[in-house]
Amino acid sequence: MKIAHVSDLHLTSMNFVEEWGENVIKILDSENPDIVVITGDFTTEAFIHEWDVVKEYMDRIGTKNKILVPGNHDARNEGYKIFEEMFGTRFPCYEDDKVVILGLDSTVPDLDDGHVGRENYAMIEKKLSVENKMKILALHHHLIAIPGTGRERNIAVDAGHVLRLITELDVDFVFSGHKHLPWVWKLENTHFVTAGTASSQRLKGRSHPSFNIMNVEDGETVLDEINVADSNREEILRVERSF
Repeated sequence: MKIAHVSDLHLTSMNFVEEWGENVIKILDSENPDIVVITGDFTTEAFIHEWDVVKEYMDRIGTKNKILVPGNHDARNEGYKIFEEMFGTRFPCYEDDKVVILGLDSTVPDLDDGHVGRENYAMIEKKLSVENKMKILALHHHLIAIPGTGRERNIAVDAGHVLRLITELDVDFVFSGHKHLPWVWKLENTHFVTAGTASSQRLKGRSHPSFNIMNVEDGETVLDEINVADSNREEILRVERSF
């Protein structure tokens, strides 16, 4: 099983690099993942004309199974409503005999802050209370601070509650974006994977545009970071665990 984790495309930003955006699609076509997870910030201000650009771009990604959740930029100007019109629920879920992936909208309209919300805790518990499957939670906002990204302002305000729930459910991976810098933390049995920006020049330091590819095979999970600018890849995590 192969899962792509892409984030922070910012397709309508002045910092969007068309070449990088095209490379994302080319690399995804070459990798042919079973599932593509995109953790938000498709737009800049979430106006309707921006969503038209996003829809056209998403339609070009050939992978059938997509988990899409909005980011803080996508929740501006009632953009979250247009997201629902175009892509359906803001809390998508994919499940097969190997994996369950739950997407969460962690945005607050017109604010950069993150918030999962206690009204969603029961749903998270229900969806991720499964046995013998890989369990992945995907949301835009990070739950643990990321080094090298400045003063912490936008971590999900209820991160502590969500972290406890994740630990109790023995979630395997949490995918997020928002910070434009790839990073991996491990807490208890859960790996928290933050993806970089895939196609925006809003890069931290000398980092590069990137997204992640996860390969799950024979009880081993390998996570590679893909450099969108030159297609080079680097292994950033290897985990042995049977599901």
